[in-house]
Amino acid sequence: MTPDHAPWARLLEVYLEKGLGGAPNRFGYGALKADSEDRAALRAYIASLEAMDPDLLPRGEAFAFWVNLYNALTVEVVADHYPVASIRDIAISPGLFSTGPWGKKLVTVAGRELSLDDIEHGILRPDFGDSRVHYAVNCASVGCPDLAARPYTADELDAMLDRAARAYVNSPRGARVDGDKLTASSIFKWYMKDFGGTEDGVLAELRKYAGPDLAAALENVSGVASYDYDWSLNDAAEPENRQ
Repeated sequence: MTPDHAPWARLLEVYLEKGLGGAPNRFGYGALKADSEDRAALRAYIASLEAMDPDLLPRGEAFAFWVNLYNALTVEVVADHYPVASIRDIAISPGLFSTGPWGKKLVTVAGRELSLDDIEHGILRPDFGDSRVHYAVNCASVGCPDLAARPYTADELDAMLDRAARAYVNSPRGARVDGDKLTASSIFKWYMKDFGGTEDGVLAELRKYAGPDLAAALENVSGVASYDYDWSLNDAAEPENRQ
C-alpha cells in the first residue's frame, strides 16, 4: 500500500504562506487551530500513516513517509498548543530539564511508540544516511529550513531535497558572509557529524549548494566565524483564501 499524502498536500496549500527573497515559509497555526474540520483532517492523515508499516515501502517512499510524518506531527503539536512564541515553549517532553515537544511519544508506527526525536535521530538520520534530511524536516522555527509547500514523494525525492538544500544554504538563515566572516546556521554545528564531521565539511556543504553570489563570497572564507539560529515560531497570518 502506498501512503496517501493528498490530505497533507491540501492542508499545506491552505495554510502555508511562502516566503520571498530568502524569507522563511510560514504556517497559519492559529487558523488551523480554529478550523475543527481541518484539525480532524490532519489527525486522520497522521493516523493513516500510523496504520502503515514503512519497512514494507521502497527506500524512497519510506524516506518521504518519515519526513511527511515528522512535519505533519510538528504542525499538529504547535496547533494544539497555539499561541506560542516558540516551539521550545511547548514543554511536553519528559525529563526535568527537557524543553520543547521533541521527546514526547506522539505516534505508534508498526508497534513502536515514537517521538519526533525518535523519527529524526533514530530513523531518518541513521537509517538513510542522507545529510539533506536536515533541509527536509521542519521544526516550526524561523531559523529552520522551510516547511515544504507540498509533501515529499519518492518520485521527486532527490529533486525536492536538492531544492530544499539550495534554498536554505542561499538564504541568510543558512549562510551569510560579511567580508571574510561567515555566519552559518547552528544546524551545521549541531549536526556537524552529518556534514563530514569538520568545519571544512561544513564549508564543502555550503559550497556544494551555493548560488553564484554566495559562492563568490565564500571564496574569501576560510572558516565559520559564528553560528546562529532563530527559534521564533514560523507563524503566519490567517490565509485570506481558504480552500
